[in-house]
Amino acid sequence: MTMLVVGMPGNELFATSLANHLGADYVTVAEHRFPDEEVLVRFPRKIENLDIVLVCTLDRPDNKILPLLFAAGTARQLGAKRVGLVAPYLCYMRQDKVFHEGEAISARLFAKIMSQNLDWIATAEPHLHRIHTLHEIFGIPAIAVRADKAIADWIGREVQNPLLIGPDSESAQWLEAVAARIGCPFAVLTKERRGDDHVIVSQIAPQVLASRTPVILDDVISTGQTILQASASLKNAGTGKPVVVGVHAVFANNAYALVESAASRVVTTNTILHHSNNIDIVPCVARAIREQSSI
Repeated sequence: MTMLVVGMPGNELFATSLANHLGADYVTVAEHRFPDEEVLVRFPRKIENLDIVLVCTLDRPDNKILPLLFAAGTARQLGAKRVGLVAPYLCYMRQDKVFHEGEAISARLFAKIMSQNLDWIATAEPHLHRIHTLHEIFGIPAIAVRADKAIADWIGREVQNPLLIGPDSESAQWLEAVAARIGCPFAVLTKERRGDDHVIVSQIAPQVLASRTPVILDDVISTGQTILQASASLKNAGTGKPVVVGVHAVFANNAYALVESAASRVVTTNTILHHSNNIDIVPCVARAIREQSSI
């Protein structure tokens, strides 16, 4: 079956690179916004009997999801054999339980909607907490692509004598995998979140930092508060500004400026288009897709 990579608007760079790695053809979905802000999508070529791979990263998701679902439904209407989604960043994984009475469990509801409209999904380093694997909430094959090799390769090339710092306990397993690839030490801080923009991070012992370049690793950089507090902890221990490496460059509001002011360098992967992108995970995604016989 012939594969066609189809980029949703704004995803052209990632999608064209993915098509090249997969040896597939590539097109962009045409999208028209009417004056009342309704959206129309259109495929620019015939797709009958093709295996469609939609590419749409889902940061700032609410204006992206409906066109994406329209594209998936239209692909089926036009005779596509299968319709999969590569979402380099996957949204709505945060709310995975009811914290206050009456709340939606957004992660499960979102996964159900996607499962009803797609044949498979692939994403990079999903932000999971109490849900341990994507298979717990998706009713279709769901691939979680690891970014640790790409990140380890970059740190190994660009940072001398690194010490990897995880800003919270949730980062421990991921941090350990990157450190093992590099062969360098790591330390995990503890975090207490007291609000969307209020985070307290534990201190680090000065002796841990001796002769090392601190590298803070985080999966999602959103408000930047976790990074700021971790940087302050390092400063209190007597070190200079750290290198900051993030997987997903969400950077809400002025978060990038705040993080940049506290770091010697800020680097992210290309799951979300941003000028800090220096780590390419497209080869990892392409390899994971090729290795999944289920899709």
